[in-house]
Amino acid sequence: MLARPEKYRCIECGLPYGADGFELHYGLIENGPAYWSDRGLLCSPACSLAHHRKRAAEGTLPTEPAPNPFETDF
Repeated sequence: MLARPEKYRCIECGLPYGADGFELHYGLIENGPAYWSDRGLLCSPACSLAHHRKRAAEGTLPTEPAPNPFETDF
C-alpha cells in the first residue's frame, strides 16, 4: 500500500507538518502552525524569514494578513 502524501508541508524546506522541528503555536499541534503565509505553511522562523526575503525580492509581499491555513485549502 502506498503512503499518502502529506497535505501540509513547509513551503520553503518541505518539512511535513507535525514533524520534529516544525514550530507549533504554543507548542501544541491542536493550535496549528506558528508560521504561515498566503502561499502555505512555514516550519520555523528561519523559513519564515527566507520566504519573506524571497517574496520581497520578487515584489510579491502580501498586503493583508493570510487566512488561517486550516480554514482554507492550499
